[in-house]
Amino acid sequence: MKDIAVILINYNTSKYTLKCIEAVVGLTSEAVSYQIIVVDNNSELADYKHLKQNFPKKEYIQLFRSDLNTGFGGGNMYGYQHANAKYVLFLNNDAMLQNDCLSILYRYMEHNPPVGVCTAQNYDEHNNLVPSFDHNKGLRRLLFGRGFLEKMNPKRYPKRKKKYTQPIKVDWVNGAFLFFNAKAFEEAGGFDPNIFLYWEEMDICYRLKKLGYSSMLVPEAKILHYQGVSIGSSPEIDKEAYISYLYVLRKNFGFIKYVTIRKYLVAAILLKPKKWYLLSVLLKLNPSKASLKHKQTPRTFDEN
Repeated sequence: MKDIAVILINYNTSKYTLKCIEAVVGLTSEAVSYQIIVVDNNSELADYKHLKQNFPKKEYIQLFRSDLNTGFGGGNMYGYQHANAKYVLFLNNDAMLQNDCLSILYRYMEHNPPVGVCTAQNYDEHNNLVPSFDHNKGLRRLLFGRGFLEKMNPKRYPKRKKKYTQPIKVDWVNGAFLFFNAKAFEEAGGFDPNIFLYWEEMDICYRLKKLGYSSMLVPEAKILHYQGVSIGSSPEIDKEAYISYLYVLRKNFGFIKYVTIRKYLVAAILLKPKKWYLLSVLLKLNPSKASLKHKQTPRTFDEN
């Protein structure tokens, strides 16, 4: 068994995947043992071929290809099947280690068994600090905003845009870098495959909390995260974010809160004509049926 399994998903961004692998290999101390598992989530043939042709030929770095794009959670769970380690890092392929994150977080987790998951401090490609965690998106956050909550109750709602020097407990950590205790990850049931994109972090960190585990930012570890490269932006992606959010709300926070927040969101969107395209999701009886997950089709081809 390895100390750490690092799992990456590639989806039409092979140049970032290769760069990400290079950073892990180049910055990780030999004091920890690790494996790297890359899952190609049914990329276009040209991108997959580029990845395969330039893939490191090392025994501890493996490449697997899915015939179906199963999203963030599904792709990572595919990779997790091949993991054999005490800890597992789900790492976005557009997130580049800036120091020996694996060793730093391995030591931290070894000395803090109640922690289920932790993350590194995030910086963007211009070396600007960006939030590495967030607060649960319930009625209070929707009505009053993050800034008000952070000002009124800083212990419960620590400032997201602050540079920390010591580990801090948070509601949920950034999905670009999720370093789990594998035992806790399995106890929580792993990622929910019903969620195609977005809000997986809030969902699993909430489930970990119910089991008695905490979620932490450990700022000694640092990454550079190219914002939005791995997913991109479009009206369809925006709709998917709302579909996932509504699913997580109903699943974890109860029907009454779900209905109340859904009505609030409809009223808020009605005041923003440029966002009216989101109403097609918010007004559906079962928004999950409109998920991009159901629009994926298996695709196989001759790699040669």
